[in-house]
Amino acid sequence: MSDTSRPPRVRVTGPPRRRTASTSRTGAIDAGTRLGGIYLGSLLREQLWLALRVLTVLVLGVGLLPLAFHLVPSLAEVDVAGMPLPWLLLGVLVYPFLVVLGWWYVRRAERNERAFAELMSEAEE
Repeated sequence: MSDTSRPPRVRVTGPPRRRTASTSRTGAIDAGTRLGGIYLGSLLREQLWLALRVLTVLVLGVGLLPLAFHLVPSLAEVDVAGMPLPWLLLGVLVYPFLVVLGWWYVRRAERNERAFAELMSEAEE
């Protein structure tokens, strides 16, 4: 092997990429106060109820369709625009329903979080 010297390694650094938060708007939660616990518990409860409502709509809207086709077999024989009704409902129309349900869930969850942030900013004043 030849004795070739490698150039020394150089560390390239630059300014920090992330800005540090100047002030925390969640001081009551960060400090672990009782009031912060109540606020956080309220947000978590509201988000849980929202998730349960969405799940209920999903189960009632999509989950009961196969049961309806099983209990009423004549529904499976109905054709809509040349396509069997079960295929149309479970294979085509369920996807726009899921997108709308997901959009509604995200919108409501973000609204809950904005209300929580406003509540926290009012508590700090």
